Amino acid sequence: MKQINNKSKRPRLLILGCGDVGMRLLPLVRARFRVFAVTSNPARCALLRAAGAIPIVADLDQPQTLARLAALAHRVVHLAPPQSEGLLDRRTRHLSAILPEGARVVYVSTSGVYGDCGGAVIDETRPVAPHNARARRRVDAEQVLRAWARRRGGHLAILRVPGIYAPERLPLKRLEQGTPALLAQDDVYTNHIHADDLARIVALALFRGGPGRIYHAVDDTHMKMADYFDTVADAFGMPRPPRVARAQLAAQVSPMLLSFMSESRRMRNGRIKAELGVRLRYPDLVPAVAAMALVK
Repeated sequence: MKQINNKSKRPRLLILGCGDVGMRLLPLVRARFRVFAVTSNPARCALLRAAGAIPIVADLDQPQTLARLAALAHRVVHLAPPQSEGLLDRRTRHLSAILPEGARVVYVSTSGVYGDCGGAVIDETRPVAPHNARARRRVDAEQVLRAWARRRGGHLAILRVPGIYAPERLPLKRLEQGTPALLAQDDVYTNHIHADDLARIVALALFRGGPGRIYHAVDDTHMKMADYFDTVADAFGMPRPPRVARAQLAAQVSPMLLSFMSESRRMRNGRIKAELGVRLRYPDLVPAVAAMALVK
């Protein structure tokens, strides 16, 4: 009797942009799916294979390399960021051209699509108002994927993600360099999510995300940016950054960093809990960062 290959019977999942969050996602999905991970760097194939994925070398900047992905999987996680210039996300446009009809897609976008909300508490019904080219590319990606879903009967869930933190993703270098932060009266509210929690939210969205639904992939913490830097500094026994006025800061930091420090919002996360069934492992950033410092 011919032996049945159980691996071949599992549904297929395609992950694009399988970096830090993608590698955290793999252990959560590899038992349920036959996972294919796209990389443009052949040197990463061994790492992806060891993590339980089947690596595929392709490049979202080169659409001719994507043809083999066209009918590969009907579940897709799109973690790849846009290219670094322009107002359109060409990578997502190239991907949408080969997504199969009726596919289920989770797109990981950014909270930057909202622009500056003046510190307001916002939910997913807030209109987008991007303030820079980086965020406009993300809005373009969302719109392109929505158009694909309408045209091809696709099932799209969008996760809008704020600052991601993890032991390897803390602003320790910034603190070492003494980069200043804003005075309290000039400071902005920022939002966060632990990388492990984000991976779990992505996995749940694959199964439970509503069609065309937007979700805030954020924790429960509402904190100003300088307070976040102070939290990390205190946990790791480093000096707190000096506080300066916004006009003074503009002359000391890069335009990109200044743009992050010019947008203030507090994002509600009730939808991921009510609709996706998310139970955050790290709901509060402060004890999470303190625990990271203990195991450094």
